[in-house]
Amino acid sequence: MAADTPLSDRLEDDDYPAYTMGRAAEMLGTTPGFLRAIGEARLITPLRSEGGHRRYSRYQLRIAARARELVDRGTPIEAACRIVILEDQLQEAQRINAEYRRAANEASGSSSPGSN
Repeated sequence: MAADTPLSDRLEDDDYPAYTMGRAAEMLGTTPGFLRAIGEARLITPLRSEGGHRRYSRYQLRIAARARELVDRGTPIEAACRIVILEDQLQEAQRINAEYRRAANEASGSSSPGSN
């Protein structure tokens, strides 16, 4: 998003890196070390501010929260990260399939019977 985009629009963007590491950890009820660990496991890659500080988006916080749920239930962090990645990939594949089904239904509904 461009720097001249109004702040209110940027804050509504799920991908806008609005949260510092400290604030993100506080919101998740975890530690900065947990956020670093899931970053090292490549679950999320925080953006960096001009000063080099990690910044997180709302989308990344939702992903981190899901990983934390799994870790809190006893899942090793590496496995939790892999599970979350696979869940996210499955959700995206289901979204794409639903789009294809909608498009196919619209295409078959728009053709008149016997027009083959």
